[in-house]
Amino acid sequence: MAKGRFFFTGFLLSAASALGVTYLLRKMRRRPRVELYFDDGSMLAIDNNNSDFSVKLTGIADEMLKKAL
Repeated sequence: MAKGRFFFTGFLLSAASALGVTYLLRKMRRRPRVELYFDDGSMLAIDNNNSDFSVKLTGIADEMLKKAL
């Protein structure tokens, strides 16, 4: 009887872990963004959600990458 309970507990723990990892990976999906590096060592990251400028800038960066590859 105890073996069945341990097996069931292990199975539930494994299933919950797999579901948790899947949820986190979907949540952390990469969003397109542009990172601008300046001479003084600072960086500015711009993603698609900031403004109209950021949408245009990420679009231009995507076109440049497609042409380069």
